[in-house]
Amino acid sequence: MTKLDLSALNQSFGIDGHISFKKGPGGLAIAEVSNLHASASLFLQGAHLASWTPRRQQPVIWLSPTAQFNKGKTIRGGIPVCWPWFATHPSEPSFPFHGIARTSLWEVIETAMLDDGSTRLRLSLPSSEAGKAVWPHPTSVEICFTIGSTLEIELTTRNEGTEPVVIGQALHTYFRVGDVKQIAIKGLEGFTYLDKLEADQRKQQDGPISINGEVDRIYLDQGGDCYIEDPSLKRRIVINKQGSHSTIVWNPGAEKAAKIVDMGETCHANMVCVETANAANDVITLAPGAEHRLSVRYSVEIL
Repeated sequence: MTKLDLSALNQSFGIDGHISFKKGPGGLAIAEVSNLHASASLFLQGAHLASWTPRRQQPVIWLSPTAQFNKGKTIRGGIPVCWPWFATHPSEPSFPFHGIARTSLWEVIETAMLDDGSTRLRLSLPSSEAGKAVWPHPTSVEICFTIGSTLEIELTTRNEGTEPVVIGQALHTYFRVGDVKQIAIKGLEGFTYLDKLEADQRKQQDGPISINGEVDRIYLDQGGDCYIEDPSLKRRIVINKQGSHSTIVWNPGAEKAAKIVDMGETCHANMVCVETANAANDVITLAPGAEHRLSVRYSVEIL
């Protein structure tokens, strides 16, 4: 099935009135989801969720208004999938930043309507010569999205080889907020973090996180819930995760955002990344035959 064989995709995996596959921006294939609880859109390139909007609520996921949609290129916003390493490759800085998953074309392997009215989509990352050049290990990876009144994502990696492999990964989620300077990120109080703006200096979080400029931090040994309290949009976004003990918080601030071609000077004010990850000292060693599941559930509470 080619990447633009939309007729075959719809025949095999479309569900009338709920899931349809279309040509999206830049000619990229996209799955549009609509059910009783929410709507969502998912690019097959990168298995990249671009939107999730529960019924009678404002969008929860932020997509840059100047996002660029090109074959083999990253998309600014949504939920990029960083795999099998996070940020720069630990030994080969010329390898793709954040790994190969977010720019590769994934294959749809299952769609379903669930008994509660939610929608499930499951995709796998096929092997490719380009991928093998930077990741020669025999691993398989799948991602499953359950779209309803909550959004659930599970990323599963299996080591199908005879030697251990080490993976880093993240669901690099961009959340939409009313005014980033008014939000409070809770659940990380007291945890140690690496400050990427100060050469990975270790610091301890004192109280809730507020955003008043550029922030780039990896919180360590943190496997519990996080919360984004947003008084401007009168809601709390709850982040419940499993298989992760590192959380990344990122906002570029006005000065850096102005230099990002697919972002712009003011876009930072309406987004914040709170990422569910295995990064820094939380990378995963997979024994032969073993698997690891990184999962997260997002829900929204009205304030």
